[in-house]
Amino acid sequence: MLEHVRRTHRHLLTEVSKQVERELKGLHRSVGKLENNLDGYVPTGDSQRWKKSIKACLCRCQETIANLERWVKREMHVWREVFYRLERWADRLESMGGKYPVGSEPARHTVSVGVGGPEPYCQEADGYDYTVSPYAITPPPAAGELPDQESVEAQQYQSWGSDNLNLGLLGEYLNIHPSWEDMAVIKIKNMMVTEQGLALDTICHFLEEHSQLWEKQVPHRDSSVQKLLKFLSLDPTQATDKAFLFHLYGLFLRECPNVEQVQWHLASLLELSHQHSSQREGIALAVGLASTKHLEAVWALLEHLGRTKFLRSVTVSPDSQPSDNNLRWKWVSSTSLLCYGQIAKNTKEQILPWVDNIASRMVYYFSCGPCDEILKSSFLSATILLTRSLREEYGSQKYKFTQIPELIQCLLGILQKEPNFLNTYLRQKVILVIVGLSNLRPRLKPLLKSQVLQTCLHSVYKLPSTEALRSGSPSLEPAPDVTVLYKKTIRALDLLLHNFISENPSMDEICFLLQHTETWLNSDQRHERCRAVQSIFLLLQYVVDSLKLAKEAVPSMLGHQIGLLTLLWRDKDESTQEHSHHCVSLLMQLLSQQKGKLVESTQLSKTRHLEAIKSGHLEGKLYHMVQVFRDNLTVAQHTQLILTLVRNLGSCNYLRSDLAAQLLLMICEEHSCRKEQVAEILQDLFQQLPKIHSLSVQQTINKVTKALGIQHTQEVVEVVLSLCHPSDRWILLLWKALATNYRLPRDVITLLYVKLKLRPPRRLLQATYRARLVSLTALGTIYELLYTPEYRGTVRWAFAGILLGLLTELYYLLEVGLVQGISDYQEDNLASKPLEPCRTCLEALKGLFWTNQYWEVFADMKLIQGWELFGHLETFPKGVTLLARAMVHYDCEVKAVLGQAHISLKSTEERDNIVGICIITEFLNSPDVSQYVSLKAMDNCLNMGLSNHNQTVRAMSLKGLGSTLIHPKKVTVLRSKLMELLDKFVQPEIKDPVGLMEIMGHLLHHLGVQGTGTVSFDIAQHLLNLFTDERAKVREYAIFLFGDVIHYGGKKLRQSLKSLAFQAAVPLLFHMADPCPEVAMKAKFTFLRCAILLKWEFRKELFGKLAWGQGLGAANDIFVYMIESNLGNYQQLLSQALMYLDSPHKTLKLAAMKFIGGLLQDYFNDLCFYLTKDDVIILKNYLEALSHDTDSRTRKFYLNYWDDVVELSHYVMR
Repeated sequence: MLEHVRRTHRHLLTEVSKQVERELKGLHRSVGKLENNLDGYVPTGDSQRWKKSIKACLCRCQETIANLERWVKREMHVWREVFYRLERWADRLESMGGKYPVGSEPARHTVSVGVGGPEPYCQEADGYDYTVSPYAITPPPAAGELPDQESVEAQQYQSWGSDNLNLGLLGEYLNIHPSWEDMAVIKIKNMMVTEQGLALDTICHFLEEHSQLWEKQVPHRDSSVQKLLKFLSLDPTQATDKAFLFHLYGLFLRECPNVEQVQWHLASLLELSHQHSSQREGIALAVGLASTKHLEAVWALLEHLGRTKFLRSVTVSPDSQPSDNNLRWKWVSSTSLLCYGQIAKNTKEQILPWVDNIASRMVYYFSCGPCDEILKSSFLSATILLTRSLREEYGSQKYKFTQIPELIQCLLGILQKEPNFLNTYLRQKVILVIVGLSNLRPRLKPLLKSQVLQTCLHSVYKLPSTEALRSGSPSLEPAPDVTVLYKKTIRALDLLLHNFISENPSMDEICFLLQHTETWLNSDQRHERCRAVQSIFLLLQYVVDSLKLAKEAVPSMLGHQIGLLTLLWRDKDESTQEHSHHCVSLLMQLLSQQKGKLVESTQLSKTRHLEAIKSGHLEGKLYHMVQVFRDNLTVAQHTQLILTLVRNLGSCNYLRSDLAAQLLLMICEEHSCRKEQVAEILQDLFQQLPKIHSLSVQQTINKVTKALGIQHTQEVVEVVLSLCHPSDRWILLLWKALATNYRLPRDVITLLYVKLKLRPPRRLLQATYRARLVSLTALGTIYELLYTPEYRGTVRWAFAGILLGLLTELYYLLEVGLVQGISDYQEDNLASKPLEPCRTCLEALKGLFWTNQYWEVFADMKLIQGWELFGHLETFPKGVTLLARAMVHYDCEVKAVLGQAHISLKSTEERDNIVGICIITEFLNSPDVSQYVSLKAMDNCLNMGLSNHNQTVRAMSLKGLGSTLIHPKKVTVLRSKLMELLDKFVQPEIKDPVGLMEIMGHLLHHLGVQGTGTVSFDIAQHLLNLFTDERAKVREYAIFLFGDVIHYGGKKLRQSLKSLAFQAAVPLLFHMADPCPEVAMKAKFTFLRCAILLKWEFRKELFGKLAWGQGLGAANDIFVYMIESNLGNYQQLLSQALMYLDSPHKTLKLAAMKFIGGLLQDYFNDLCFYLTKDDVIILKNYLEALSHDTDSRTRKFYLNYWDDVVELSHYVMR
């Protein structure tokens, strides 16, 4: 009969339960398929009612499944209790004389789902043990609680499942009851209290006597222990097994009803030595069994142990020599940890109120104890047992634990201290325990979860490659299979990731998890990248196959992670390449499903993706993915994807940077970038420029910038303007890239011109706002682009607009008071420090002429000190007038500038009117102005200026209306007046020659268009004679007027004026050393005009030396430029120089001697060929006259060059 009962028991608990499980799983699958079909089906109007009916049916099915599960569990437990009572009754019959053989029956156990596995049968006092099924939808109700009363919050947490932990990993912690335990427990319960006390004393005495010989087998057998075992129908030979005795000791303590007796024996038990691991485990086992019915007593004793023995062991210095007494208590923390683990294992339903206390004690002992392998092992074992117990308790899903984060922190500390090789399962166990703890309430906070991910990923991914693990791990006996260890550790890490995503199945959680793998995706180590991308692949595959994500989450960082995975498509490792392809495909599949699109089945998608990977070129796949990204990613995600590509352009990995550049170019050329993305893209691109060293990547960046500029020109210009100071060398690369397209440079310059005119009124300007003026940034950029060869043609095209824009900007800056640095500068060293706005504008104005081959205009203004007039509002109109006058003479964009000036005159801004009228009035003197605009239009324009509210505009308009172009009859009057002045000018004694020359200069200027006729030649001849006048003011005006005469002489007299200019060249050269600075400056000005008229070579270089040259070097260069441009004219040059040897001014005389000496020294051979006998005689006479001079420098000149003159005469006289 008993055998029949046992067979029925086993059948019900195994076969029937398995059959029910199979049926329930099948029903689950059917319901799931129906739900998926409904999700993919879009009903029309008539089918809406049908869909609602099916949905209601599904809800009823789910309720039926849940109720059926609960009923099956209850019935199974009822049957289990019935059979358990029958077996206890049968055991009692056998113990009273039956022939039930001890140990003949194999160990009876059931397998539970949790950390561990098998669990003991319920005790009499135990309630029903609702074992969790791996496919349970909801947990069973608590006692006295109906299913409908369950907390909604609790239902949001997952039930414990076998998928989360691998049972095989924790097999050593399984609660498998030995075959003798049930029989022993029955006999213990049947013993009287005194008998139990004697048995406890016997075992206690034995353990105390032999506690120091734990590692050795006792050489003799204790008869009292053997008798006890015989009484309990146990094998007497087990008296030498200390683990067996500890187990038996714990059973007696558990069943003992006398609390005082239990407390005494527990105290004795804890007084034993804690030195050996087996003894610590035995003590913990006995304490755990005793806690089943005496939890409070056990807790009190452990608290006392912690306050006394543990604190005593902690205070012992680690450097001191431990005594025997201290050595006994050194590992008491390890014993305590094991005790708390066993308490958690054995107390079952009572554990929940004690969990936080137990966990806090475990954290305390671990944190304060000696940090060694023993403590780590004990803490891990205790945590595993605690986690397993909580998994078996349904109430744990409704209970909030406060100490879980501290436990996890301790576990992370263990992981962090693990050596970088594999020889144990510790990493795997720690990760799996963290998985179990993370399923408890409340959920882990993001910060702690982040720490968990960082530590676990680092501990696993940082391991050496599999080959290095096999060869580099320390040799142990028995040697572990490193490959198996590694695979199981990786599997545990994957379970951790799967568990986190199962708790919160959303795209936000996926991004959160992937975020912690970024470091490893960017790793320089191949195996680390491979591990990371494989984990991501398994995670995404799990999500696609098993979970359904929330639809509302669209995290932008997903684009960043897609970018990182895409950049691995060219990885050196083929496995990494393949997995990265799969990962991107799975992510795009999830995004499509989230958006509610109709997608192909998972299997079909996999097949097609694999075919795409195996066939075709990478470029084609990239082009396809660019389109997929554009269609499926949000703007924010797409932006993050692009930024990821940009930030990898400077990667040390060439394959990665080249792929990033290629993909970025495809995205930009396919018009996938929107306006709102441009700013972030260019900002990051600018930051990456200094890190990029690959020429091909730099060229790709130029193409990317050009593509963005073509599509979003205005946005690109605005962003580039805002990036940094215009003079930054890296920002110029972006401007140059925009110039590679034939249309873009013009659009860029036009937009800069528009930005230049954004000038807020002075009353709105503040000190903090001035630095952010858009017009100042545009000004600085224009200044830089003037010297950029790529923009040279565009600047020439926009010359007139830029000129008027710079002039009005300079006037505006003077108006608002931004005049810092306008005067204190070194023109030849502008790059020494950043320029102030006003100086930048003035230098840009100069550069506009210099870089566009209108250097003569620049030189004219420089040598008459015209640029300095732009430094003050009072002299600004005069500066514009002189600039326009020089432009007219050198025919500098007169037509285009005149058109812009007309527009400026119509503007509502006063500064525009002033600049426009000054230019127009001066341009009336151009001989070609009538070809560009009609006289009527010009007259209307000037009349409009008369009604302007600005006095300067009215005055300049009136002056323009009085020009010879508007009134041609004035030409005759002016010429006759000029002839009268010339008659006075040639008289021997002139009362006011300076005033007379000033008036003649004005007349020449007004007659510039019509020409002065032959009178200009006469004036020039007479002015030559005044170069040597003793009065400095007369010399100054004569030299300056001479330059104007040859300037306005006209084409008819050009040849005659050239001869006069040549005659004046040597005197002008000498007057550059005139003692009067004003005369010297005017001499430079007129000397350059003569050089331009005579078309000397090296005119631009000559101007450079005249403007900025100093010392003997500059003087020598000017001498060389002059002589090399007049080869063969030595006779005339020498005769002009000899005249100044009699000059009363020592500086002029010295300049003449240097000139003659230079000819004799550097051009001696040419003089021998070109000079005549008379020329040499004259030269000797002048030098002989110098021999009697009292000046030392004159005599030195004579002594140095007399021999040369004598030798020259010998050659010429022959």
